[in-house]
Amino acid sequence: MSNPSLLILPGDGIGPEVMAEVRKVIDWYGAKRDLKFDVSEDLVGGCAYDKHGTPLTDETMAKAQEVDAVLLGAVGGPKYDNLDFSVKPERGLLRLRKEMDLFSNLRPAQCFDALADFSSLKKDVVAGLDIMIIRELTSGVYFGEPRGIIKEGNERVGINTQRYTESEIARVARSAFELARKRGNKVCSMEKANVMESGILWRDVVQEIHDAEYPDVELSHMYADAGAMQLTRWPKQFDVIVTDNLFGDLLSDLAAMLTGSLGMLPSASLGLPMANGRPKALYEPVHGSAPDIAGQGKANPIACILSFAMALRYSFDEGEEATRLEEAVNAVLAKGLRTADLLGEEGVQPVSTAEMGDAIVAALDESL
Repeated sequence: MSNPSLLILPGDGIGPEVMAEVRKVIDWYGAKRDLKFDVSEDLVGGCAYDKHGTPLTDETMAKAQEVDAVLLGAVGGPKYDNLDFSVKPERGLLRLRKEMDLFSNLRPAQCFDALADFSSLKKDVVAGLDIMIIRELTSGVYFGEPRGIIKEGNERVGINTQRYTESEIARVARSAFELARKRGNKVCSMEKANVMESGILWRDVVQEIHDAEYPDVELSHMYADAGAMQLTRWPKQFDVIVTDNLFGDLLSDLAAMLTGSLGMLPSASLGLPMANGRPKALYEPVHGSAPDIAGQGKANPIACILSFAMALRYSFDEGEEATRLEEAVNAVLAKGLRTADLLGEEGVQPVSTAEMGDAIVAALDESL
C-alpha cells in the first residue's frame, strides 16, 4: 500500500522558514511512528511569478489535484504590490482554492493555557478557549460577478457582487453540523439577514438543512456584526461558527487575536471526497508572509506545524497523532519557550524559528 501523498508549497517570505520546521516533524513521524508520507515540493505565489511569470503554473495545479493533501506556507510581499492584479501572488492561492473546490475553511481559535495572559482580553475570558470558525471559501463577494472598476460619468466605480446559491450554502452548513457533532454539538450561523438578501437566503437554507438532517445539533443565528461583538465579549459561548466568505475572513482574524498571536493559528480548507474517500484539502497557517522578518529566524512555526496536525486529523485519519503533536506544542509553550511574536512576559526563554521546531520534535520524543 502506497504512502499518503503531500505537496508542500512553502511560498514567500517566512513561508520557507516555517515549512522547514514542519519537515522536521514529518520526518519524525516517519522515523518514530512509522507514518511515512510521499512528499513533493513546488512553488506558489511571488516565487512562482519570479521563475515562471505566473503565481501558480498549470503543472503545480495538476499536482495539487492529485495528492492527498497540500500544505502551504504563505504568499505575497511588497515587491509584488505593483504587479497586475491577475498575477499577484495571492491569485495563486485563490486558484488553488477555487479549482480544488475547497469550499469549507476551518479556522480554529484555541488558547493554550501558557498563553492565556498574552491575549489582549482578560485571562478568564480566553483561558480554555476552543472554538472553530467555518468560512465558506469559494463563493460570495470575492468571486461574484459582475466585478471590476468601471467609469460612470466623471468618476470611477468599484463593483463586487455578493452571490450565493442554495447548494453552496447547504454544503458548508453540512460541514459545520458534521463537525459540531464531533465537538460541542452547537452551531451559530452568522450573516446580515437584516440588510442583505444573500443573508436572508443563507439563514433560510442553514435552518432548512438543520431541521431536515441535523435536528440533534443546537442551532442559533446571529448577525455578523453582533457576532464580532460577542466574540470579544465572551467567546467561550461559541463552539462552531459558520459564515460566508467575507464575514468568515473578518471574524476568523478577529478570533485569531483572542489567542494572542496570528503566529499560533492553523487552518484547513476542505472540499468534496476524492476516489479514495479523503477530502481534497489544503492546509495553511492563518498568518501572512511577514517579509519584514523573513530570513531572521524570528518567525513562529507553530501555526504551520499545527496546520500539519490538522492534516493528520482531517486528511489522514490520524486523530491520536494529531493530538500528540498539539500536546507537544502545548508542552513546549508550558516550558516558557517563545518566538519573537510571543515575547513580553517575564521569565520566558526567547528561541529562534529553528529552535522552536527542535523543541517540538524533542517534546514528541518525550511523548513516546
